[in-house]
Amino acid sequence: MSGRALRGILLWWAGADLRITLLAIPPVIPLLHRDLGLDESGIAALSNLPVLVLAASSIFGSLFAARLGARRALVAGLWLIALGGALRGAGPSVPLLFVMSAVMGGGIAIAQPALPALSRAWFPSRVPLATGIWANGLLCGEALSASLTIPLMLPLVGGSWELSLAAWSVPVALTAIACATVRDGGNVAAPGERWFPDFRDPRIRQLGVYQSAASLAYFGANTFLPDYFHATHRPALIGPCLAALNIGQIPASLVVGLIPLRVLGTRAVSLLVAALLLAALAALLLGGAAAAIAASAVVGFFGAYVLTMSFALPAVLGAPGEVARISAGTFTLGYSIAFVTTVLAGAAWDLTHVAASAFAPILAAAAIAAILGTRLGARLQR
Repeated sequence: MSGRALRGILLWWAGADLRITLLAIPPVIPLLHRDLGLDESGIAALSNLPVLVLAASSIFGSLFAARLGARRALVAGLWLIALGGALRGAGPSVPLLFVMSAVMGGGIAIAQPALPALSRAWFPSRVPLATGIWANGLLCGEALSASLTIPLMLPLVGGSWELSLAAWSVPVALTAIACATVRDGGNVAAPGERWFPDFRDPRIRQLGVYQSAASLAYFGANTFLPDYFHATHRPALIGPCLAALNIGQIPASLVVGLIPLRVLGTRAVSLLVAALLLAALAALLLGGAAAAIAASAVVGFFGAYVLTMSFALPAVLGAPGEVARISAGTFTLGYSIAFVTTVLAGAAWDLTHVAASAFAPILAAAAIAAILGTRLGARLQR
């Protein structure tokens, strides 16, 4: 196997490892209720804890990349993901479950900013393709653990949710071992390099808000679709729409990887993406069953498209020594904005008792894509 092919495989698996342990929790929620007595608030806190840690700690991922080099930072982050993910079920204990989930989130926060820098170091002339590879891995990692835990992993480990969580950490550890053996420019450290994001930098502010559109659409839909269909007396649509939402993500990373960014960065494409999301929102609110399923796939595609673009742009718009720092600032702003906005949308539903108000984040995502997608595209063209 050539060195380029091996690096591509490692990038894909590293991307998958960012989510494969994270999405192993939802399938075992009934078992957590049974064994640990967690209520819905506890489950919500557990599910969102790694994302909050990611928003708060991505800056330190930039520090690791600057001091250790992108590859070593990735390896360190992967080991934290593997150890934290595996030890969540040790005990079993509620405090340990939360502490190890936070450790796992810290590992994701270290590894994720390293991947854009590593994409540039390993594939300097094919940055969008490299970004598409690890972004596709990230999206597939979400689908793998979410869809295979119940039919495959739990039977393999005798129905133990604790061993199931540990088993999903095995591929993460194997990727860490494999990445540690690669010897190339992805391991260059820069002790004097600035690592703290400059939030006055318009690139970071624009990219952070732009990336938030992906989370607003994807996490907003995941959070509110089930309750919305219950409220509108269509619970049979929950499963098909959630499946379409997640499957619809996967082609988006291929689009970014294979179509030149100078094409994707045009004003026409940004406006088209925003218009498709608005049409999908209208179909969710007003259409029948088939329209709702198709609309969910469009929302998933939109979220993954914007997310993958936001992964690629720091490596294209920044100098080599800035990539991890810009990426860290982007993740910090993007995930923070999405979390606050989604919480406010839930509060609006509670106050108004209008179910459709919960989809305000998707409306905001369309506006962000139209406005900032155009501005970032113009910067990219220059």
